[in-house]
Amino acid sequence: MTKKLKIVVLAKQVPDTRNVGKNAMTPEGTVNRAALPAIFNPEDMNALEQALRIKDKNPGTEVVLLTMGPARAAEIIREGLFRGADGGVLLSDRKFAGSDTLATSYALSQAVKKLNPDLIIAGRQAIDGDTAQVGPQVAEKLNMPQVTYAEEVLEITDSNIVIRRRLERGIEVVSSPMPLLITVHATAAPCRPRNAKFLMKYKSARTVTEDSSVSDAMKITEWGAAEIGGDDNSFGLSGSPTKVKKVENIVFQAKEAKRLTSSDADIDSLISELFTNHTIG
Repeated sequence: MTKKLKIVVLAKQVPDTRNVGKNAMTPEGTVNRAALPAIFNPEDMNALEQALRIKDKNPGTEVVLLTMGPARAAEIIREGLFRGADGGVLLSDRKFAGSDTLATSYALSQAVKKLNPDLIIAGRQAIDGDTAQVGPQVAEKLNMPQVTYAEEVLEITDSNIVIRRRLERGIEVVSSPMPLLITVHATAAPCRPRNAKFLMKYKSARTVTEDSSVSDAMKITEWGAAEIGGDDNSFGLSGSPTKVKKVENIVFQAKEAKRLTSSDADIDSLISELFTNHTIG
C-alpha cells in the first residue's frame, strides 16, 4: 500500500576512527579531531538508505536529515541531499557543547517533536562512541516504540510497519505500530552513491552560519536551543552526567612469533599457554 510518510533520519558527523594513526590522540589523552577526517557515520548511512528505499516505494514521502554539531556538520546534510533526501536540519548552539548521549538525545528529541515525523531512522551506533544509546534514548524521551538492530523494512501499511532484525544468533521479523524509531544495523544495505542531478542541484546548499547570503531555496535549516525549546539545564555539559577522564590510544605490536603445525598437540599447547599468561580466560 502506498503511504506518504515524513521520515527523519538521525545522522552524525564523526572522526574517522577506522583509520587511527599515531597523531589521533592529544597529549592530554583526548581525541585529536583535527588529525582525523570527518565523515558521515557509517551506520547512519545504512539508515539513510532504508529511508530512501521507503521513499522509492511510497511516492510523496519526505526524508529529512537531523544532525547536531558545529557549522561544518552541515556537510553530512549535503551528502544526504546528494543521495535523495529532501531536506535537513542542523542543531548548532554553544549550549549543546559537551553533550553526552543523554543531553544529545534530549536535544534531538526536542527537534523531532517540532518536525513531527511518522518514522525516525538512525544508525545503531556511532563509531566515535560505540554506545548505541542515542537512538533508544530519543525513543524513550518521545514515549515512542522502537525497533533496534533493523536490517530491512519489509512492509508498511496504513498504521503498521514490518521489520527484519539482525540478532546475534539469527534474524527476527517484528511488527510495530507507527510512529516508531528504528536503529539500523551495519548489515543493512549500504547507502546508494551520490546522484549527479542532486549533486548539481544542492551543491550550493548552506546554512546561514556558513553563508549568510544563501538563497531561501538553498538554505539548510539551522536551529539553536531557542528554536527547539526545552530546559537549558538539560543541554550540553549541564545535562551530561557522563564524565570522560581519559581516552587512551593503544597500538598492539607483535613482539614474538610462534610457528605451529596442525597437530592436536601444538594446538593444545598454544591454548594452555594463552590461558596461563591470561591472554584468554
